[in-house]
Amino acid sequence: MSARIIPVEPFDLVVFGGTGDLARRKLLPGLYHRDQDRQIPGTSRIIAVSRHEIGRGAYLDEVRAALEAHVPAKEREPEAVERFLRRLDHVALDIEGDAGWDQLRAAIERTPNEVRVFYLATSPDLFGPVCDRLQTFGMVTPKARVVIEKPIGRDLESARRINEAVGHVFEEEQIFRIDHYLGKESVQNLLALRFANSLFEPLWNAHHIDHVQITVAENLGVEGRGGYYDRSGALRDMVQNHILQLLCLVAMEPPQELGADSLRDEKLKVLKALNPIRREADVAAKTVRGQYTAGAANGQAVPGYLDEIKRNASQTETFCVLKAEVDNWRWAGVPFYLRTGKRLPERVSEVVIQFKAVPHSIFGDASRQIVANRLVVRLQPDEAVKLFLMSKDPGPGGMRLKNVPLNLAYSETFQDRYPDAYERLLMDVVRGNPALFMRKDEVEAAWGWIEPILEGWEARAEPPRTYVAGSWGPSAAIALIERDGRTWHEDAA
Repeated sequence: MSARIIPVEPFDLVVFGGTGDLARRKLLPGLYHRDQDRQIPGTSRIIAVSRHEIGRGAYLDEVRAALEAHVPAKEREPEAVERFLRRLDHVALDIEGDAGWDQLRAAIERTPNEVRVFYLATSPDLFGPVCDRLQTFGMVTPKARVVIEKPIGRDLESARRINEAVGHVFEEEQIFRIDHYLGKESVQNLLALRFANSLFEPLWNAHHIDHVQITVAENLGVEGRGGYYDRSGALRDMVQNHILQLLCLVAMEPPQELGADSLRDEKLKVLKALNPIRREADVAAKTVRGQYTAGAANGQAVPGYLDEIKRNASQTETFCVLKAEVDNWRWAGVPFYLRTGKRLPERVSEVVIQFKAVPHSIFGDASRQIVANRLVVRLQPDEAVKLFLMSKDPGPGGMRLKNVPLNLAYSETFQDRYPDAYERLLMDVVRGNPALFMRKDEVEAAWGWIEPILEGWEARAEPPRTYVAGSWGPSAAIALIERDGRTWHEDAA
């Protein structure tokens, strides 16, 4: 059955950084799809803002090229493309100066009563200045919203400064801190699996679950983002936001309802229940960080991290593993193994719920074939939910057991195209629904747990362990989980 498309109310969407990579790859293709499905009303407009003067015709040519590059040919309907392009305009302005702001104000004042969405696809140090300018030039209305991308700071103090700067102009309910992982169908399906089925929730605790693995692996390197990445690293870039949000959805208590504050209250409780990794001994025992050297990817030789960023040395990690523990009644004694890195063998993001083994086997010699049940939620690239169960291998010759998956593959089960993460989240911003966005206290609680790990690494003064590009990270990452008598999930390792 196709999803029901519900149009949103008319809006003006202003994208700061509107000619940048995020806009070309994700925002504009996503908005095109929403317009193609008639979810965007006819009067709505999209205004790209950048520093450079560019005529509207030249800008539209750039958008056409972006759609050709990032929207499959079968989904580019000429009439829909032209209708979408008619919504677009471009304004050049100086974010920290006065030039161009009057032009932007004049453009959006033609529709003073419509929803205004200001999407800040800029570096975080510009979030505050942009918001100040929007207020100075009178563009902040009660129906305005602002969207800010990660990273929200590089530590707790800078995150607080950004939150305060944006919060000085916009009310908290007008601020949408976007994490596109929360817009993925498979991520939201975690909520459906847990809270819409009586099967899983009674088992979702330390009595039945042995451990949880969360992996976000990339097979690419820094890809021209070396300047940013070398100031960030894997822990800041992926764990503080994407991976901790996934952990929260797995570990949280059932919210009273699916409302924004109920959902985010429960996620905040999980972040506050995380056991801190503060002492040097804990940092050594529960964390591993690595940095890739030259190797191979997709059958081709690839350079090491230092060669890519053109430096002789760097302490920045391109890989990390953490052993996290949620100190509450439900999860006492259940480790959460968090893993992320660049230049790994494949691009894959998944959550693995490893259940405990059966307490007693009746199958005699076949008992050694028994593998504990495992629930795998694949987020990318092929969204799916797999439940691994033991089954009898058909045929004569006695009881032979086999570990087989029940597979809910999205591409097979749901034949129609469904909106991607950015499409859904952009429409939620227009609706004013913040349920799938991070609240201020969530961001700061996440940094509060991450920061001692960063400080511990700095205090230990040990360089990241090296690993060959195309491998699954340094051997210490395997040793960390095997010390506990466990192994990484075989589909991702």
